[in-house]
Amino acid sequence: MSVLPITFIVLILHFTISPLESNMLYAFIIGSALVIIGLTIFLFGIAQGLEPIGHGVGDTITHKNSYAVIITVSLVLGFFISYAEPDLHILAKQVDSITSGQFNNIFMVVAVSIGIGTMMTLGMLRILRNVRLKYVFSAAYGLILILSLFSSPDFLAIAFDASGATTGAITVPFMLALAAGVSALKKDSKVGEADSFGLVGISSTGAILGVLIASLFIEGDKLDGVLPEADMAGKSLLDRYGSIFFEVVYDSFFTLLPIIIAYIIFQVFFFKQKKRIVLDIVRGLILTYIGLVVFLLGVNGGFMEVGARLGVQLASMDSNIPVLLLSLLLGLSTVLAEPAVHVLTNQVEDITGGSVKRRLVLIFLSVAVGTSIFMSALRILIPEIRLWMYLLPGFGLSVILAFFVPDLFVGIAFDAGGVASGPMTATFSLAFVQGIAAQVPSADVVTDGFGMIAIVAMMPILAIELLGALYQAKSRKAANAARSNIQSNGGNHG
Repeated sequence: MSVLPITFIVLILHFTISPLESNMLYAFIIGSALVIIGLTIFLFGIAQGLEPIGHGVGDTITHKNSYAVIITVSLVLGFFISYAEPDLHILAKQVDSITSGQFNNIFMVVAVSIGIGTMMTLGMLRILRNVRLKYVFSAAYGLILILSLFSSPDFLAIAFDASGATTGAITVPFMLALAAGVSALKKDSKVGEADSFGLVGISSTGAILGVLIASLFIEGDKLDGVLPEADMAGKSLLDRYGSIFFEVVYDSFFTLLPIIIAYIIFQVFFFKQKKRIVLDIVRGLILTYIGLVVFLLGVNGGFMEVGARLGVQLASMDSNIPVLLLSLLLGLSTVLAEPAVHVLTNQVEDITGGSVKRRLVLIFLSVAVGTSIFMSALRILIPEIRLWMYLLPGFGLSVILAFFVPDLFVGIAFDAGGVASGPMTATFSLAFVQGIAAQVPSADVVTDGFGMIAIVAMMPILAIELLGALYQAKSRKAANAARSNIQSNGGNHG
């Protein structure tokens, strides 16, 4: 149900206004099947492997009751989890290749990972010290605003893209479980419920800060670049998937390696879990790895190039309506294929005891991401629209709303911003938008081609905060109705 809408959209376009070469179409159909299989196995593995590790680490470091231990573990885990995130490496390689090495990919990954580790540590300390989320986000985005005044639009686009890309298929489940493990120890269940969310959102601000600080050390105010030519067009299906298979296997292994090492260390020194539990977690990690390999193979082998090709073909038409309409439809459907979105929405329903329905959160996220990709395409087609015109009022409003919405929804909202911009968005949708930017004469491939993930990370925050406001209004209405019933019953009794 998550992947089929995208497949149907591409097939309808192929048979109507935007035909694809036969080998590219077949690669896309195979990719769709691999994504479905990979996503299923991955989610099984997450539930059995990564979530119990995250809960265990959160529980253990809190019971140690030592700030030195909490700070050290959070800094190291935050850095290595971010460094291993495949989405971040995909984005960093794109930045490196498009800017011809002006912004080196390893330098970018290290800068982002330091930022993530630092902010994740602050996020953990926030939970333990009971600091309200709205104050943390106000401070973080206030600092981002100050730094952005000293940065060029190119770096601003890449910085916000990095915040979305680094909260991917591995980091999100681990951070959510880590936060839930620490929060579960609180005596006040309502406070613990609210504190289970927000860590992903706080950590993702570290990616923005990391890139903006790194930009101060790079010579030149402007990044120049062109979209590299795709070399897959003439390849057979076997060559297409065979050429990326070992790279995906290698990347997926190094994605999970830091978590495996962390688990071994914690098992030897702290957990000392029984053999049966260890075997369950090992089985979960193996399933997560297999699922991730199959999922990324499908995304990289069949999705990315089709996204770019559709962007180029639709942007070259006389009318802008097809490209804008497809942007909206893509956003509505691709967010449903994000693995981390399913992890977040399930956890929201579990932690709130079913009072916030998973389906409702999915609908709000879907509409938000659909609007985001539409806004990105519109920005490329209309040169007068600048990225800051979206981000400044958008993130400003999200921080203001945080003071009027229940803390639980503030945490969910900022987490959702990072979660919605996962592997599907970082590959298919970003390739589609860069295809449009490469085709539109007035567009800049760096300034306009990047920045889409930034908008995708922003809109879900506003959408979930709006959901929180509606939830709060509904709760107050129900409470007032209950109060008036009690009063009227009391009066009748009298």
